[in-house]
Formats: sequence, C-alpha cells, structure tokens
Amino acid sequence: MMSKLNSAGKSRLWGAWGILLLSLLWGYTWVVAKQALDFAPPLALTFIRVAGGAVALFLALKLLRQPLRLQAPRTVLFISLCQVSAFMLLQTFSLKFGAAGKTAVLVYTMPIWTLLLAWPVLGERVRGMQWLAVSGMLIGLFLIIEPWEIESGWLSNVCGIGAAVFWAMGTVLVKALRRQQQVSLLSLTAWSNLIGCVPVGLIASLADEPPIQWTPEFLVIVLVLTLISTAFCWWLWTSILDRVPAWEASLLVLGTPVIAIVSSRVILDEAFSRYEVAGILLIGLGLVLLSFVSWLRERQLQA
Repeated sequence: MMSKLNSAGKSRLWGAWGILLLSLLWGYTWVVAKQALDFAPPLALTFIRVAGGAVALFLALKLLRQPLRLQAPRTVLFISLCQVSAFMLLQTFSLKFGAAGKTAVLVYTMPIWTLLLAWPVLGERVRGMQWLAVSGMLIGLFLIIEPWEIESGWLSNVCGIGAAVFWAMGTVLVKALRRQQQVSLLSLTAWSNLIGCVPVGLIASLADEPPIQWTPEFLVIVLVLTLISTAFCWWLWTSILDRVPAWEASLLVLGTPVIAIVSSRVILDEAFSRYEVAGILLIGLGLVLLSFVSWLRERQLQA
C-alpha cells in the first residue's frame, strides 16, 4: 500500500516539474518564433515548423516504439486543418505583425472558445463560475484589442484570436475522437503535422515571398522549434497527461503566456499599454478560475 502511495506521489511530483519545464519551453518558443521571422517570411517559416515538426515527431514515435498507424483518417484530416494548418498560419502572421507576448496571450484565450464550442458539439454546458471566467476573459480580450485604436495592430489581433478559435476547434475534435476510441496523442500530433503541412506548403509555394536567409543562427532556431518545441515538448506533454489530473495539466495554460510575456519583455524589449496590462490580468484571472473549477470537479468525482 505504501509503495503505491509513494509511486503516486513521485508521479505527481514528476508531473509538476514537467508542467514547469513545459511552461518555460513553450513560453520561450514565442520569442524564438518571433526571432525566426527576421530570417524567413511567414508562410515559409510556418511550413518549415510544421514539416520539421512532423519529421521530429515520427522520429520520436520510432525511438519510443509507439505505433505509427494513422487512426480515424477523416477526423484527423479535420483536426490537421484546424489545429495545424489554420492555427499555425494565423499564429505566425499574428507574430509577424504584433508583439510576441501579446500574441501569446491572444492565442491562449483558447479555453474560452473551447468552452463555447464544446457546448453544442460535445454537450458540455457552460455553468456557474465558468460564465464568470468567460465574461472576465472576454472583457480582458476587449481591453487588449483596444478597438478605439483600431489602426494599431488590428491584423495581429484578428490573426491571434483566429488562431485561438481554430486551436479550440481542433481541441474539441480531439476530445470527440478520444470519446469514441483510444488514440495516442503523440501519434495524433505527428500525423496532424504531416497532413497539416501539405496545404501550408501549397500556399507557401504559390505566394510571392522573399527568400529565406539560411544563416547558422536560423538553422539553430529551426532545430529548437522542431526538436525541442515540437518533438520533445509534445512527448513531455503526453507523459504529463498520464501522470496528473486534467486540472493540474491545465495549469500549463497559465504558465506559458506568463513566460512568453516576461521573456519577450526582457529579450525583445516589448512594452504594453495600461489597457493591455489590464486585459492580460483579467484573462489570467479567468484562466485561474477555470483551473479552480476543474479542480473542484476533480474533487467531486473523487468523493
């Protein structure tokens, strides 16, 4: 009995450290991706990230001896178009025309759209404190967008919110798929990147973009984005999900944009207006409240 308790405690501790490390790595990824745009245009960079990520993920699957077979191809196609093609393209264009920290916050409003989309698709109703969290986050989003300054950064704002919505759509589709059958998240991500890179590559090949600057610095950035931010981080994420409750795993949504904001301020010297700061705080409080609601539900299920 004691050995089981010790094993569970070690697993939870490993998960906590994993969430911290993943927040640091994925948070700093926003700065790296912003720097990558100094060497490559948006469409080409998106294709490199997605295709390179697919190669790295399939290599990880091979090394971990996990199955490579594609499951539920039709559903995975829609997941790929939403959660990879549209999400990555819009995210990259948001970064191109806006600040890294602000883009990270806009994209990590994904839980709002997931809640709202899961209601009609999965039958998961928004209840009680969730409405309070959603309302606060939407007000925060309004303050970040600053519609009274519509000329400033509107394209970045639209792309950032669009990326969050498509990410949410992909998340809801993944949840629906996992209700029907057991699916490896790592394998699903690998196939999603492989399928999702096709339309991105077609668009990039047709676009008239400036050439990529293949410098040693850019090659290092590409390796970081594909091997660390994609392959290693997705392996770590799937390992965390196997060890901690869902509400603890959701804390990653809190930590990643915080790291992105701090690192972009320190490294890229990005500043925020007082309205943006207020909006970021409201969105952060909303995410905290959503995590608290998840914790309460976890306690009720265990009772």
